[in-house]
Amino acid sequence: MRIIDWVKKNKLIVILGLVVVYLLVKDSGGSSLNFQMKQSQPGLDYEAGAPVMEMEKMAQTSVMSLPGRSAAPAPEIEDRLVVEESNISCLVDQVREKVDQVIDYIETKNGYLVSSSLTQPGEAPFATVVVRLPQAELRPALEYLRGLAIKVTSENLRGWDVTDEYVDLAARLETLDKTKVKFEQILDQAVKVEDILKVQRELISLQQQIDNFKGRQDYLKKTAENAKLTIYLSTDEWALPYAPEEPAFRPKVIFKQAVRSLVQTGRALVAKIIWFGVYSVVLLPLLVIWWFWKRKRP
Repeated sequence: MRIIDWVKKNKLIVILGLVVVYLLVKDSGGSSLNFQMKQSQPGLDYEAGAPVMEMEKMAQTSVMSLPGRSAAPAPEIEDRLVVEESNISCLVDQVREKVDQVIDYIETKNGYLVSSSLTQPGEAPFATVVVRLPQAELRPALEYLRGLAIKVTSENLRGWDVTDEYVDLAARLETLDKTKVKFEQILDQAVKVEDILKVQRELISLQQQIDNFKGRQDYLKKTAENAKLTIYLSTDEWALPYAPEEPAFRPKVIFKQAVRSLVQTGRALVAKIIWFGVYSVVLLPLLVIWWFWKRKRP
């Protein structure tokens, strides 16, 4: 009797409780039904909404199976990919002529010019030439530059082994390609528009990753095939990116610096005269007016 009385007094709470129980029972029944359908129809032949669940599971699996970003060493590979870069500083007698000779030589070795600059052509000319050439031609090119220079003030050669990264990218691409094939199979079986759009978004994302990895692989391969060579040329040893061990007394350089200072002082003086001449067009009339006004005052 007490229960009946409580129900009569709290009808709203009872009705809400019954609705919640009904919804819970309905959801659990639907889940068990979907599970039974998956058990009875394995693969891609189940309910139209199932491909999306399979897609999410595959996406998680593909991400977990991708190799880490830090590539594991692969010492068993014989043909290593090594990126080489070299710098050389050369003291020469004629900078402009030597720059042309260097560029012509690099082009004969199937290389190409990246950049070239020439500064202070009238005093102590200094040139920087950056080229790329086949890796096999790098050491012969350094030998050619040594013979072209009066003196080589500095030289260095550096290399980076990128084989492990290249192999790691290949493993990532293989995993992504397999995942893409499975997504394409799911797309063929999808029925709902919502499912089709979800699968297509995943395919676009996968293709972007594949393109990025392939681009990185291509960059590593081409960079390893073509070494970078930076050449510094100057008629003044002190202008090169290298400092001699002991300071030297160089009267010719001191004379050039004195002449340059004299020229700069003369230019500054002429500039001031020009400024005064321009402003005198305004100042002189004002001075004349002021002078007459002062004379007329009692």
